Amino acid sequence: MGYLNKLFGLSEVHSEHGQMVDHMLEIVHWFMLLLFVGWSVFLVVTIWRGYHKRNPKANYHGVQSHASSHLEIGVIITEVILLLGFAFPLWANRVDQFPDPDVRVNAWAEQFAWNFQYPGADNKFGTTNRFLISNQNPIGLDPEDPNSMDDVITGSLVLPNRKKIEINVTSKDVIHNLALPTMRIAQDADPGKFSRMWFVPTKAGKSEIICGQLCGAVHGNMRSELEVVADSKKFDAWLSEQNAFKDSPIGQKAFEKFKAASPAAGEVTPASGAAAPAAVPAK
Repeated sequence: MGYLNKLFGLSEVHSEHGQMVDHMLEIVHWFMLLLFVGWSVFLVVTIWRGYHKRNPKANYHGVQSHASSHLEIGVIITEVILLLGFAFPLWANRVDQFPDPDVRVNAWAEQFAWNFQYPGADNKFGTTNRFLISNQNPIGLDPEDPNSMDDVITGSLVLPNRKKIEINVTSKDVIHNLALPTMRIAQDADPGKFSRMWFVPTKAGKSEIICGQLCGAVHGNMRSELEVVADSKKFDAWLSEQNAFKDSPIGQKAFEKFKAASPAAGEVTPASGAAAPAAVPAK
């Protein structure tokens, strides 16, 4: 991390692409500092030279040199270099080149909390219905969908280290923003649609999740925890310890109905307690 980034209190970077983000920020900060000092000196000199006692008679010809034009061209060239050399490649890498993820998570925002949905052992997200949202079913999982049974809903985000992570972000009410400062990434949460983001964590540990959008009076309280565990084994162990949707009062009734329709549907996998996908009855 550069000197100015540290001076501004930027948190430690914990993602693969974060170093490039920090490098670009450091260059932009130095460039803006140079512009600030340069234009401040120019302003002071202009005021000093234009003081009425030094110029009792007005000069209607103005500036005769082209120094300011050369400076403006230099600023434009520098900005083009920053865009073409750093911003555009970084944007293309983050937005246009989505890899196949190792872990997928759906992030649901609401005033003023986060819910994170994991697909469980079948790696399939259950369908949702906004009319089914309740305190017991915070994202409106459909109990009629067998894929919902092993889905896990948590209030904090847990991910494995050194794995490609894809998070699909949405909102249940107003526009929010899922911001992971240590990962140097954020994504708007828009009602009615999912927006993708991806990254690769590079350091195990805990950090903070915030909402990067002014979403209401107590927007500052919309915080959660991001924990990156050492490897996939620890992540799978953590996931297997979480309550699945079938363990909730609503999901339990649906799961019992699936078992009654087909006894084999009650078989569970050792990893997460999810119903075996092959035994789920067709609709």
